[in-house]
Amino acid sequence: MIAVAGLLVGVVLGLILQPSVPVELQPYLPIAVVAALDALFGAVRARLEGVFDERVFVTSFLFNVVIAALLVFLGDQLGVGSQLSTAVVVVLGIRIFSNAASIRRHVFKA
Repeated sequence: MIAVAGLLVGVVLGLILQPSVPVELQPYLPIAVVAALDALFGAVRARLEGVFDERVFVTSFLFNVVIAALLVFLGDQLGVGSQLSTAVVVVLGIRIFSNAASIRRHVFKA
C-alpha cells in the first residue's frame, strides 16, 4: 500500500511541478524508463511467485537504470548511440513481455 501511495504522490507532484529534463539527459530518459519498467514487471512477477525480495528489487531497479543509461552514453561516445539505444530497448522489451506473460499465466492460470 505504501508503494501505491508513493506512486500517486509522485504522479501528482509531477503533474503539479512539471519538471523539465535538461537537453543533455533527454536521450537517456526513455531508456531509463524502460529499464525501470523491466524491474517493476520483474518485481510483480516475483511477488506473484512468492519470491519477492525488497533488496533484490531496489538493486535491480537501480542497476537496470544505471547500466542502460551507461550503455546509451557509451554508444553516444562511440557514435552508435541510436543503434545501442535500440538494442537496449529491444532486450528490455523482451524481458518486459516475458515477465508480462508469466504474470498473465499466474493470474489467469492460462
